[in-house]
Parts: sequence; structure tokens; C-alpha cells
Amino acid sequence: MSTTEVRNPVFARLFPLCGRLMDREVGPLRDELLAGLEGRVVEIGAGDGMNFAHYPPTVREVAAAEPEPYLRGKALQAAAAAPVPVSVVDAVADRLPFDDASFDAAVFSLVLCTVPDPGVALAEARRVLRPGGEVRFFEHVRSASPRKARVQDALDRWGVWPRMVGGCHCARDTGAAIAAAGFTIDQERDFSVGPRWGLTDRHLLGRARPA
Repeated sequence: MSTTEVRNPVFARLFPLCGRLMDREVGPLRDELLAGLEGRVVEIGAGDGMNFAHYPPTVREVAAAEPEPYLRGKALQAAAAAPVPVSVVDAVADRLPFDDASFDAAVFSLVLCTVPDPGVALAEARRVLRPGGEVRFFEHVRSASPRKARVQDALDRWGVWPRMVGGCHCARDTGAAIAAAGFTIDQERDFSVGPRWGLTDRHLLGRARPA
């Protein structure tokens, strides 16, 4: 049982609907995110389990942490149909119930925008990674456009965006947070998902290893 209850009942019910609407565009990105993974993987903030169908057969096991009850129930359903073994646990990103150095890879997919402290979540990922392990990430981040970034900053600072969308922040510099947490980014690309005017338009997808 997680020590911090996370409940976003409205957002949790809207999130899977949005995911399905965007899956034609996002599905191939999930394949890219997870391609080549092997062994034991922890997915932190698994949501409704949309990634589960995209894990390659080289993955021996996925341990998926999701603290929001409604989304965790959806993830359990997705785990039953996944092509690889998936266990879903009630856990928050900053206190993972796993041993040190117990995973070959950690996956963050559209979750570092929402965790209370990305640095703490990334430190936990580093703790549970085996030597030579890697982090895979697919996240929306602060815009490269100064005008749009100012709008994002204001919405986060005033708490407007987080209150509207289940704690999500639209202005986080996640690439910098990954580097600050002691990871070296091996691969990274940024691109647009959805409408260019969207507040969560700019995205990063990449791989990193503990420095």
C-alpha cells in the first residue's frame, strides 16, 4: 500500500479517453520508447497501462507502480492482456517498494510532469537500477518558444494547470531534471504531439544512464 494516497477521480477517468484518442499518433512513440528493453523493468506512474501492449518479448517482467486507484484498476486489466508478465503495485514515485539495484531499466512515460518532485522520483529510479541499467523517458516539457513558455510558467505558478489536470505541470524542464539527478542522456529528441498551440505540445523521448 502506498504511504501517500493519490486520488484524481475526474482526471483519472478522462486520461484513458484522451490516450485512446491520441493512440494513433502516440502508439508508435510507445514502441520507440520501449524498443530493445530486456530483463526486468519498472514502469513508474504506469497510469492505465497503455504502455503494456508495447513491451517487447525480451522483457522478462514489468513491475508497474501506480498510486491512483481508478487508473490502477485499469492498469490491472491491461496487465492481464499484456504480451509480457506485468505486476501492478500501489506505490508512489518517490517511495518505490523495490530493492536496490533490482531492475535493468526504469520507464517514465508522461509522468514526470505530475510527480511532486521529479528529482526525488529520478533518484528512486536510480536507486532501483542495476549497474549499467538505463532510464527510458517520454515526457512533455516546457516550450522552446519564449512566449508560450511564459504562459506555461504562469499557469504552473498560479496552480491553474495542476488543478485542472490532476497535478500535471506544463512548464517543467525535464531534460535538465534528468541530468541534474545524475544521469547522462545517451539519446534524446524533441518533437510535437497534438496541436502546436497545445500547452503540452513539446515532447522529449530518450534514454539515459547513471553517470
